[in-house]
Amino acid sequence: MMVAWMAGLLAVLAVSAGLTWGARAYALRRNLLDEPGERRSHGVATPRGGGIAIVLTLLLACVVAAVIWPTAGLTLAVFALGLVLVAGIGWWDDHRPLPAVRRLLVHVIAAALLAGLVWHASGNPWQALLALLFATSLINIWNFMDGINGIATTQAILAGLAFALVLPPPYGLAGVVLGLACLGFLPFNYPKARIFMGDVGSGALGYAIAALVCLVSVRTDIHWLLLLVPLSAFLVDAGFTLLSRILSGQRWMEPHTQHLYQRAVKSGASHTFVTGMYLVFGIFSAAVFNACTNLQPRWEAAVAIAWLIFASGLWLLLRKGMRN
Repeated sequence: MMVAWMAGLLAVLAVSAGLTWGARAYALRRNLLDEPGERRSHGVATPRGGGIAIVLTLLLACVVAAVIWPTAGLTLAVFALGLVLVAGIGWWDDHRPLPAVRRLLVHVIAAALLAGLVWHASGNPWQALLALLFATSLINIWNFMDGINGIATTQAILAGLAFALVLPPPYGLAGVVLGLACLGFLPFNYPKARIFMGDVGSGALGYAIAALVCLVSVRTDIHWLLLLVPLSAFLVDAGFTLLSRILSGQRWMEPHTQHLYQRAVKSGASHTFVTGMYLVFGIFSAAVFNACTNLQPRWEAAVAIAWLIFASGLWLLLRKGMRN
């Protein structure tokens, strides 16, 4: 049985890598390229849309899981529908740019599907509302933060493994599969980018991680604030950057290079170095999360708040240093 499970997990990795290779060939054939520009952090025209490989791998995993656990079929189908909606609107946007409001509407619909699952599992409408807001936000946060080689994928791998470790079996497989699907894509994007994830992958990845967080929230007693800790690198960078753009009167939905990771690259740091630094911070975040999941709820919340304050202070310090 163990050999079969290991073979299945290796198959996830192989399928993701093979599909990424195919997506790159498709992008080159269709001339689907991200060109360099002042709102970009790369200097060479690069194929985009490789994230479709992660999406298709996750969908295939849902089909297999539904066969193995038929009672979970409806839940998996609802998740898959939301994933298809987010990935589909991203795929469309990769080929023909769409208005931000139209994309956001689809994101909200997909997030509402997740919220419905949370409501059904928990019976708590407030938890469902929180899931709706969180999923909508995370879809866009992962899209905003997917701007340099490997950063979105490595953070997703860390989050998937961190949550897998606290979920009871077989639910922990969801985090492992997500991590492996991303790992199959990673060599094509880091350290040298042969293809970018594109909106089809970044938004869908944010949705998948939001679904994983929702799963942890209904299958464990971990305080919801502590669930933010493994995601703190992206939440803090995206949150403060968005706030600063809104307060300065800028059009916050437009592409830009004002995130901390983008400023670091513009100041001369390599994509490899910056992604590596975010990876190190992510490892510490995941370690803090996993070390504190057996505390009493009030202490879990206290640790989460302290960590987010620390992360915010570090962000402000580094941002000020780059400005100077």
